[in-house]
Amino acid sequence: MKIYLTAVIKAKEEFRTEVLDVLQNMVEQTRKEEACELYTLHQGIEDKNQFIFYEIWKSEEGLFQHNQQPYILDFGTLVDEKLQEKPQIYKTNII
Repeated sequence: MKIYLTAVIKAKEEFRTEVLDVLQNMVEQTRKEEACELYTLHQGIEDKNQFIFYEIWKSEEGLFQHNQQPYILDFGTLVDEKLQEKPQIYKTNII
């Protein structure tokens, strides 16, 4: 079963450029993953510190494998210091 995922990330203003660089690297690397069907990054118009990923994964296993990749684990090191809050993750199905 496909997994549809939306992730909302809010960078601290002083770290916005650094966080964006890490997120853009995640996009580049993730799109190479076999289980990835769609992986897009958006930036808020009114709040430039807000980033939103929209993702489609072939399976739960593919998403699990994605979350074990070094570039995803590297992102995890930013959370406490460089983000306003922990990312909000929404897994959904199409209805």
